[in-house]
Amino acid sequence: MQPNTYSVFEYLYRDAANYKAWGKLLLSGQLEDEQINKMLKHFDSGEFFIAEQIGIPSLDEDLWQYSNGANADDHIWHSFHSVRPATNEEIIAGNVWGNAHDLWLSILSISSWNIEAFN
Repeated sequence: MQPNTYSVFEYLYRDAANYKAWGKLLLSGQLEDEQINKMLKHFDSGEFFIAEQIGIPSLDEDLWQYSNGANADDHIWHSFHSVRPATNEEIIAGNVWGNAHDLWLSILSISSWNIEAFN
């Protein structure tokens, strides 16, 4: 496997109490800087998105182990962190989540974030 054919989409869920859960998706393919810049324009304030709306795993439940389930600090917004080339270790570990271009197209298809549907 060639490292330059895989990338990692890194994102974050931070609840209202500032507890954090990090997530990353191993993707086949890569995005060019121009594509990433275009993607950022589709995020709310250039950063925030609703994971379920673009079809990626939500990270809020990762924090529920500390609060015995959902609580008043939970919300639907995730933060974009980066898209970067995958390391050899990440590629060897496998678990390819999907295709970078398909995720990019999913993000570009969003004309507005549907707060009510996922709240």
